[in-house]
Amino acid sequence: MQKKSKALLGLASALMLSSALPNLAKADELTLCWAAWDPANALVELSKDFSAKTGTTMKFEFVPWTSYADRFLNELNSHGKLCDLIIGDSQWIGGSAENGHYVKLNDFFDKEGIKMDDFVPATVVGYSEWPKNTPNYWALPAMGDVVGWTYRKDWFERPELKKEFKEKYGWDLAAPKTYDQLKQIAEFFQKREIDGKTVYGASIYTERGSEGITMGATNVLYDWGFQYDNPKKPYEMEGFVNSPDAVKGLEFYKSLYDCCTPPGSSNVYMVESADAFKSGQVAMQMNFAFTWPGLYKDEKVGGDRIGFFPNPAEKAHFAQLGGQGISVVSYSDKKDGALQYIKWFAQPDVQAKWWELGGFSCLNSVVNAPGFAGSQPYAQAFLDSMAIVKDFWAEPSYASLLQAMQKRVHNYVVAGNGTAQEALDGLVKDWTQVFEDDGKI
Repeated sequence: MQKKSKALLGLASALMLSSALPNLAKADELTLCWAAWDPANALVELSKDFSAKTGTTMKFEFVPWTSYADRFLNELNSHGKLCDLIIGDSQWIGGSAENGHYVKLNDFFDKEGIKMDDFVPATVVGYSEWPKNTPNYWALPAMGDVVGWTYRKDWFERPELKKEFKEKYGWDLAAPKTYDQLKQIAEFFQKREIDGKTVYGASIYTERGSEGITMGATNVLYDWGFQYDNPKKPYEMEGFVNSPDAVKGLEFYKSLYDCCTPPGSSNVYMVESADAFKSGQVAMQMNFAFTWPGLYKDEKVGGDRIGFFPNPAEKAHFAQLGGQGISVVSYSDKKDGALQYIKWFAQPDVQAKWWELGGFSCLNSVVNAPGFAGSQPYAQAFLDSMAIVKDFWAEPSYASLLQAMQKRVHNYVVAGNGTAQEALDGLVKDWTQVFEDDGKI
């Protein structure tokens, strides 16, 4: 990642870091558990400063995203002692709080002067709070992430394509502001020949096995008016999950899949979508923001060839929240040392370096710093995206809720079974059963 943000963000040197927090409680060794991805590599590099300062050896247990939830939820449910610290997915917060997996951090935050007001509000709600919108904290916001888009800026800027597009659609070819515009662009590029190669409109999430198609479809559903339940009556889902607008949104997602994706796109998630873009297959790709630094550095499609934009709008304007908070595992024998890692990680200079290395800080002093928006080509799109985030259920039974949505949406969008109305009606029945079993309705 480029390092010009250093001057902008006032990054501290290693010597300065080593003078901070002189009274850290020492642990000989701590193990941090997370997914295996580029930000994890950045955290390994960042954590060298913590080890240099405290003498604590940091060990890391990283597993691929495809097995991340199974591996670590099993670890938590079995009260295992592998992880002293865990960067758990946003949807885990409810179950981990109610089942006693995470240490509640309120007293620690108060003692150390760590204020949740210092973090981007959406990340506090999404990564730290349970119950939602209450001052009960189980994690420190660690890795901001959100579903957004990249596009082939070099293709969009070709004069002959700009001219043809303007004549056909009546507006200038550019990053779309609405989903209707996005679909027009995708249709324009679908099966077009560019530099002797057939290309396609867009790569979108369709993966069935974990959470992929849910993370993709919700981006569209939110913007058409889908809601998880009645804002005035929790768990009342009829007419909200399956509203006429939500049905139209799901129909749109299927139409985008049918019209404008590359061949073999029936099981696409983060890796496959990034690969479709890097291989020059698509004009646009849906993906989490964490992929943007690596794509920008790509020799074939990065640099001046790539552009970034937040999720488009339609009737409303939202984007699917990703990202995670960092928590202390209650079964650890080294909780004091783990808490001190969180205290160190929360420092503004550490958070600034986290951004420089490739992490996505959630600290206001970093993301609101003068010059932040220009510190990386994707920084503005990240800020715009984090301002419109919305998240999936964070209920303790979120896994059952997620599995139901994966099945219903994939069966309709990819397999072509039934109608959007039937898919969402079925989802209401599935979710109602889950909440009845939980005694919540």
